[in-house]
Amino acid sequence: MPLPELLENSSGWLAWGGAALSALTIVAFIAGWGVRFRLVGVSSFTLLLSASCWAFSVSYTPTVKVDGALRVPVVFDNGDDLVVAQASVDFPPEAVAPTLEQLALNVRPGGRSSAVVSVRLRQLQPAGDGASRPIILGELERSFEPG
Repeated sequence: MPLPELLENSSGWLAWGGAALSALTIVAFIAGWGVRFRLVGVSSFTLLLSASCWAFSVSYTPTVKVDGALRVPVVFDNGDDLVVAQASVDFPPEAVAPTLEQLALNVRPGGRSSAVVSVRLRQLQPAGDGASRPIILGELERSFEPG
C-alpha cells in the first residue's frame, strides 16, 4: 500500500479507535473502574496518533524521480541558497543534467530565507599525494518565487 493511502487510512482508524476508547473511558469513570485513569492516557494517546498521522499525510510530498538521473548524496546544504551533491568517480557525463534536475526538484523551500537555491553536482578527483580537488560537473538554480 502506498504511503499516502496508508496514512489516510490509519488516521481514520486511529480517530475511530480514539473515539471508542474515549467513550469507554467515560463509562469507566461512571462505573468507577480501576483502569479509568489508564484509559484516559490510552485514549488521549490514540487521538494524538490520529492527529499526527493526519498532519503528516497533509504535509507529505513524495520525492520526484527524473528519467536518466542517478542517486547522489547531498554533502552540503546551508539551508539557504546552496545545495551540493557528490558524484562518484565513475559518474557518467550523460547523467549530469537529469541528476541536477532531480536534485533541484527535490529541494524544499521550507525554512530557506533565499528564494533562489543553487544546486551543484561535484566530483572529487585525485590531485596527487593523497589529496583531492572538487570539480563542479554542473550547476542549476531553482527558484521558489511565485509566478
